[in-house]
Amino acid sequence: MSVFQTYLQLGFLHIFNLGAYDHMVFLLALCAPYVLRDWRPVVALVTSFTVGHSLTLALATLGVVNYSPQLIEVLIPITILITCVANLWQASRPVSRPSPNRREPASRVFLTLPNLLAAMFGLIHGLGFSSYLRELLGHQSRPVLELLAFNVGVELGQLLIVSLILVVGFIVLRIFGAARRDWLLVTTGAALGIALTLLVK
Repeated sequence: MSVFQTYLQLGFLHIFNLGAYDHMVFLLALCAPYVLRDWRPVVALVTSFTVGHSLTLALATLGVVNYSPQLIEVLIPITILITCVANLWQASRPVSRPSPNRREPASRVFLTLPNLLAAMFGLIHGLGFSSYLRELLGHQSRPVLELLAFNVGVELGQLLIVSLILVVGFIVLRIFGAARRDWLLVTTGAALGIALTLLVK
């Protein structure tokens, strides 16, 4: 197995495993307000998160920025809490849908408050990813290929998690007939409870 394939697999397994449940729970909270047909805003949201964590993953791994791992362990559940509060606020508002014939410009789609928050929270999660990668790399000074492969692996794992969340949501809403607001409240409540547990442990 090549170096690229090795770090690709390590990146994928770093996020797509139960040990990374804090990042998985954040993705659950992030995608909770959306259903399968909302794939465009979900793509924009995930892309914003990706931009944020790719930036700090690279900077921290290459030694450009330094940070406290203990602080990041506290900030990650805080990002989940803030996302959950935003979801609960959204659940309290009446549902409004844009006209099906109207398409927002790409610049406006990405420059919304949820996407800006996702990008900002991505900066924090990227530092969390880099802690693990730096342990793997040891004293290697310029691990550009490894960094790229690891980041791609994280993205593949992240896309799989998001896809699973949307598919489960589709099954719950369409097949079992649950209300969309109930799905939002249940998933957000679960994410909120886990985030609080992470903060007090």
